[in-house]
Amino acid sequence: MYIKKIEYVSIARLATALCLALLAGCRSIPTMVPDMAMRPPHPVQLEGARGPLTAKQSKAVLARLEKNGEDTNIFDRHLALEAEIVGTPLVVGNKVELLVDGPITYNSMFVAIENAKDHINMETYIIEDDEIGQHFAELLIGKQRSGVQVNLIYDSVGSISTPREFFKPLKESGVNVLEFNPINPLNARKDWQVNRRDHRKLLIVDGQVAFVGGINISSVYSSGSFGRSRSATDNSPWRDTHLRMAGPVVSEFQKLFMATWGEQKGEPLASRDYFPEPARMGNEVVRAIGSSPEEPYSQIYATLLSAINSAETQVLLTNAYFVPDPQLLAALKEAVQRGVDVRLLLPGKTDSALVFYASRSYYDELLSAGIKIYERQDALLHAKTALIDGVWSTVGSTNLDWRSFLSNQEINAVMLGQDFGAQMQVLFEQDLHSSQLVTLEAWRKRSFGARIKEKAARLWARWL
Repeated sequence: MYIKKIEYVSIARLATALCLALLAGCRSIPTMVPDMAMRPPHPVQLEGARGPLTAKQSKAVLARLEKNGEDTNIFDRHLALEAEIVGTPLVVGNKVELLVDGPITYNSMFVAIENAKDHINMETYIIEDDEIGQHFAELLIGKQRSGVQVNLIYDSVGSISTPREFFKPLKESGVNVLEFNPINPLNARKDWQVNRRDHRKLLIVDGQVAFVGGINISSVYSSGSFGRSRSATDNSPWRDTHLRMAGPVVSEFQKLFMATWGEQKGEPLASRDYFPEPARMGNEVVRAIGSSPEEPYSQIYATLLSAINSAETQVLLTNAYFVPDPQLLAALKEAVQRGVDVRLLLPGKTDSALVFYASRSYYDELLSAGIKIYERQDALLHAKTALIDGVWSTVGSTNLDWRSFLSNQEINAVMLGQDFGAQMQVLFEQDLHSSQLVTLEAWRKRSFGARIKEKAARLWARWL
């Protein structure tokens, strides 16, 4: 996620970012194999609390996940390929709780932090010096002083408006604080890459509970989707989605946190029980996916393309910043041609006019292809979720834009199964009740001024 008011406070700053990107060289999203979802499947193996399941056990779990007992490409073609793309296991035995908006998410996080006994690992794009940020800081300092080791990663650009003084009490209490890819080149711990950002939102407590989604640490999330924000600059509530997970998959998210800490050359972490003996906590099957610009391609992007290419009935995408590349556009249009119901839930208002109009510059092409577009009203949509065929779900930090796919570290959880898919379906439909359908006829009647803004913003699509 980006809180765009931080990254795009002026055209001049955006121009500077563009110049830096050009100096670094233009990058393209690697072309994925067009028929990637059509390859012959390999046996899908799952992991549980005690390690890999047998082929027979894996087959039994997958059979229970099948939608109404019917064959679906999500299970017979997509899963094995996804394992090849991502490399992380499908993990059974997890409890996953869907968290909607800031208040519910923060309250769940506060409880987890207060109950921490061993360690707290936190990774966030933005942590602001406001009411919410201060409360998190107080909790973390208190736990550190009680003997719980706290390790915090924050992004240098995402938290650029947060004064350095905010982190001083944290450090003085013993919290390990790591600034990801410092924007000041004099503080860089490796080659300076201003465009590379840590956009992840991850909280792990005692290696047993993990939170992943789109919510940063900021008071803009202080109200629900139908309340009033406490933001000093915007009265619109923020609509977002997060997850609380418990079970064996937490170890996979812990590995991603540890990898970032090591790659950023953070101080050696204090010895703690970062990987406790996993225990079965529920029935959800989950895969942890982390993407990094240092990899040949975005793993989240590749697996989402694979899932869309495998879709048979429905693709529901909710995303805050939708600036698609040609492959994603082609995948969505081809899905419609196969008879798939493709729906996009996008913001009706935004914190970035450039991204807003760049996204809208694709509407005519999308609507002409038969893709349905809805715009969320009365709230600033910031969620990043997907539901495919009612059985493949993902929630995380990844926007559907070039920056997320090329320049950001992102993190998502993929959940398999109809039970969790049903919750995602209900949430999507609730958003639709507060959304407006965009029709091609009405869209083509928009003002000349709007068209000019769309064309101008489209020129910046790769750098937004």
